[in-house]
Amino acid sequence: MREVAFIKQNKEKWLNFEQAIFGKAKKNPDDLASLYVHLVNDLSYAQTYYPKSKTTVYLNYLAAQTYQKIYKTKRTETNRIQYFFTTEVPLLVYQYRRYILYAFITFFLLTGIGVLSAHNDDSFVRLILGDYYVNMTLENIKDGNPVAVYKSGSNWGSFIGITLNNLKVGAMSYFWGIFLGIGTFYVLLQNCIMLGSFQYFFYQENVFWESVRGIWIHGSMEIFAMVIEAGAGFILGASILFPKTYSRLDSFKIGFKNSFKIFISTMPFTFAAGFLEGFITRYALEMPTFLSISIILLTLSAISFYYLIYPFKVHQKVKKSVTIA
Repeated sequence: MREVAFIKQNKEKWLNFEQAIFGKAKKNPDDLASLYVHLVNDLSYAQTYYPKSKTTVYLNYLAAQTYQKIYKTKRTETNRIQYFFTTEVPLLVYQYRRYILYAFITFFLLTGIGVLSAHNDDSFVRLILGDYYVNMTLENIKDGNPVAVYKSGSNWGSFIGITLNNLKVGAMSYFWGIFLGIGTFYVLLQNCIMLGSFQYFFYQENVFWESVRGIWIHGSMEIFAMVIEAGAGFILGASILFPKTYSRLDSFKIGFKNSFKIFISTMPFTFAAGFLEGFITRYALEMPTFLSISIILLTLSAISFYYLIYPFKVHQKVKKSVTIA
């Protein structure tokens, strides 16, 4: 069947889907499940015969919104917060997974630029980090504790100050996505260049391993959350740039609602990173190596599972339950 005929034949049905999802028409979960089965069949057909078509992109988006609606309207004993973190956010992360991927690719590229810049220009680290910080760190290295900066201040004072700063940076990274994603890229650029040059500086001073044991106790969650926040910012920018079948305003409303939920989901990890930096990182080089490495692996595994693996599991679970319905 030619694509034009396929669209003409199913257009009215798809519009009914849109009304059920975004409009005022009320549908119970069983009706939505029935609609979803038909929609999946249309999507499979489009993916087979029109893989690069806008029709396929549209149907894929509509299917994602449909099963999210089904799961959201099903009666459940779980409370709203639990549902938000265990189902709603993972489904959104799966739906927008390519923007999360773009954020990670951008992160690694920009961090690599920071490393290469520090490698090729001896003055680059001082330009980025400032003379005071570099000189202080050099003194700390001479004293045998390269990450002694994390011992400054009280536990609670460090925790509160660091967490507030990280929340501010995360908010900037996300909300600046409204400038077509360019603002998000700029915030990511600043932080990645700093991170790359910062880590290379320790490598140059032959204390790279010591810096890893200290910095990444809190950095695993802090930096990972920063990338997810950037991904949310890219989603926000893309909703304006690429409205697809919606008006630009409607696309922005949908993009903002969904990306904001992803952004909010990073906050518990940001708080956890702040707690670790304020209370644990300061003792990194005093604790056994296996303990510091275990904390790093545990925190990295937890946030990686939540954003990279768990969304696929939830997607499969919801898809299976809808198909059975």
